[in-house]
Amino acid sequence: MIHETASVAADAEVHPTAVVWAGTAIREHAVVGSGTSIGQYAYVGPGVRIGADCKIQNAALIYEPAIIEDAVFIGPRVVFTNDRFPRAVTPAGVPKGADDWDAVGVTVRFGAAVGAGAVCVAPLEIGTWATVAAGAVVTRDVPPHALVGGVPARRLGWVGRSGHLLARDGADWVCPQTGERYEELPDDAGLRLRAAHPEPLA
Repeated sequence: MIHETASVAADAEVHPTAVVWAGTAIREHAVVGSGTSIGQYAYVGPGVRIGADCKIQNAALIYEPAIIEDAVFIGPRVVFTNDRFPRAVTPAGVPKGADDWDAVGVTVRFGAAVGAGAVCVAPLEIGTWATVAAGAVVTRDVPPHALVGGVPARRLGWVGRSGHLLARDGADWVCPQTGERYEELPDDAGLRLRAAHPEPLA
């Protein structure tokens, strides 16, 4: 479903099962996967790629060349930047055009979540199942399963696939919601699922 007030470029690829709400703009050559919902007054830049089963909330601004993998949550008023050296004009005072700067993008890996009002300053990558807290300003890569927050964002802990904060148990990190166990990777490279638990912990 595409709302009648949404603006979708003729050459954008929006899957028939995707939902695009009122006032949203999807620019040229953008791709939106199956089952994805994009809220009201969001902006999806030219060539941006959004995977399947994502939730993009109201007024999110996703500038090219962002890549969003499957099952990602983007909260309301999130901003993905794309210019490391922003200026309206060149040093000569001439208004900058498309050829006067190099666009850089934000990549969000499978299952990650970016909270309301966060600003992600490209270039950077947000790892699988990571969580960016609301209002954070992210200026560097976020490892898989990391919880980051603050200005600038720093790691506050680790989260599981459920989004809950993990607790240390010996060498592992354990999800109190699902019982899943995770092992920490060397060099602060994030976590990796070690074993799923069939029942939540008591």
